[in-house]
Amino acid sequence: MHGRCNTAGYGSAYGRRDFAHGHQPFGGFYKRPKYNVPVNIEEKENSYEVTVYATGFDKENIKLSVVDQLLYITGTRTIDEGNKPNFTKQEFPVKTFERVIALNDQVDTAGIKAKQENGVLIVTLPKSAEAQKPAQEINVD
Repeated sequence: MHGRCNTAGYGSAYGRRDFAHGHQPFGGFYKRPKYNVPVNIEEKENSYEVTVYATGFDKENIKLSVVDQLLYITGTRTIDEGNKPNFTKQEFPVKTFERVIALNDQVDTAGIKAKQENGVLIVTLPKSAEAQKPAQEINVD
């Protein structure tokens, strides 16, 4: 995070995951989600706060997991085929979403908490002791 994290949700995070599942990260083709939910990441004094705009997804259908310093946030919901939307434009997902955030050892993964307010998922990522250390200044001789 703060230059140390892949906050876009793609890039190296997907590359590592693809490689782990037998896919070639750059030589092969990986189908990314066609539509995705917006995410904001705010750095606070002792934590990072991830706001996931996953409106329409019930909290029971949102899953969070950490694997190899990657935070996976996924959501699913069932759409009645008889009541399927007829979009003229679609910019966010209807059935599923997935966001992946590289934690890069900056987060105490045991303390991650999540809550949902008004259809918005708020994930609190407490900073690791290493991430809370001030920057080291180096004198030039």
